[in-house]
Amino acid sequence: MSSGEGKGVHMESRRSETLVMALSNERRERAFYLAQAERTRNRLGRSMFLRIADDELEHAVRLERIHEELARGGAWPEGVELGLKLGEVGRSLDALVGELGQAAGEADADDLEAVETACRFEAEGERLYAQLAGAASEKREKAFFELLSSMEREHFRALKEVEEYLRDPASYFTVKERHGLDGA
Repeated sequence: MSSGEGKGVHMESRRSETLVMALSNERRERAFYLAQAERTRNRLGRSMFLRIADDELEHAVRLERIHEELARGGAWPEGVELGLKLGEVGRSLDALVGELGQAAGEADADDLEAVETACRFEAEGERLYAQLAGAASEKREKAFFELLSSMEREHFRALKEVEEYLRDPASYFTVKERHGLDGA
């Protein structure tokens, strides 16, 4: 085996291990979000947890498909993209807040702790996928991981907004609606 062949085999092995790790993370996060959606009594929190759980499932499905394709042929597959678009989570949050207003229900300490944990998951995911994009050798692979990183960042931002809402709904609405405090 030439040194080039060994390098290619090593790269494919590293890529496979990375995909398995990313897939495991997506599954773990999805299970967490579903458990939190089941537990919480706050309607906004429940809706957001379910929405992000759906996104994590989409990520896992795509990662599984890529892993299977790489196991068969060794090259990054064409046409494996996420069915989700950036901005959807933020629009969903805005729609939910508009629909629920201040009637989402009380948040408890467990809700806030769950959102804080979720924020850590998403920040770690964003960093991981950005690193994978930076290490990618193929254009499609790089674009895929850049999109995943952006989606994790979007989840993080949406969860931070949910956290603000849960901590103080009145202040959240004051900021969102840009009410003037001078009576204007």
